[in-house]
Amino acid sequence: IIDDPDMDIRIIQDRARTAAGYQDEGNQCVFYDNNLTEKVNREMKLDTLFDESIQNGDFKLYLQPKVSLETNEICGAEALVRWIHPEYGAIYPSDFIPLFERNGKICRLDIYMFEEVCKLVHQWKEEGRKLVPISVNLSRRNIGMGNFVQNYVEIKEKYDIPDSLIEFELTESLFFNTQQIQIVKQIIEEMHAHGFLCSLDDFGFGYSSLALLKEFDVDTIKLDRQFFLGDSDKMWKVVGKLISLAKELGIHIVAEGIETPEQLICLKENDCDMVQGYIYSKPLAALDFKKWFDTYGREK
Repeated sequence: IIDDPDMDIRIIQDRARTAAGYQDEGNQCVFYDNNLTEKVNREMKLDTLFDESIQNGDFKLYLQPKVSLETNEICGAEALVRWIHPEYGAIYPSDFIPLFERNGKICRLDIYMFEEVCKLVHQWKEEGRKLVPISVNLSRRNIGMGNFVQNYVEIKEKYDIPDSLIEFELTESLFFNTQQIQIVKQIIEEMHAHGFLCSLDDFGFGYSSLALLKEFDVDTIKLDRQFFLGDSDKMWKVVGKLISLAKELGIHIVAEGIETPEQLICLKENDCDMVQGYIYSKPLAALDFKKWFDTYGREK
């Protein structure tokens, strides 16, 4: 919005381009303001910190457990990234993930976190600990990186990770690009061929299509936490039908963002496979997760 018609046209154009840089599918009209300037400056700062933080190990591995509703045992975990900078402290994922998605650095962060997971699994294996599958998030930006799966295969082999212990979580939006359907299918086939599992993350967050379940050979569907906001008969009927359909297709279901005993009861009644959420544990640093895992086993 041009408050000063006498402003230099180059400044006006720069501000318009800045606003356009933050346009996405959910926010199709963006206006420039001072808050946007502050955001841009902050993101520029975070961008300059990235390389040094990768080298110094400032990106930390956190794990949130997944629990089987049938056995009440820990049956997996999701790997999450936390940025703990020595000078600026904890930096929220919501501040840096979208930035690195836009500038492409998310691909380097993805593979860095993947290697951290492999190091941990290798360590647990050497200690003779019980191993459970760990899922790692994979940005859609990786799809344009050519034969990127091979880079992950080499790291998996470097740390001698057994098959079926690493699962890639692919965001739902990746599956809606009709021009990439065949590419994504091939990538999932390649993942499976090299012993990786594959899950469809955030199912239900956008305009989910049941055709996704027909087109793509995923091992697991993660029902987005948005499904469980509120508590109505209609909601639980939808959830129940999705769980039933997934079971018929041989696909596991994880309910994400579960926080209350009431939600847990309803999910058990609907025969959900796994639950992830604060009802069991918040995301924990790797060492704390290890301690929690052992404590949970004794308490159970």
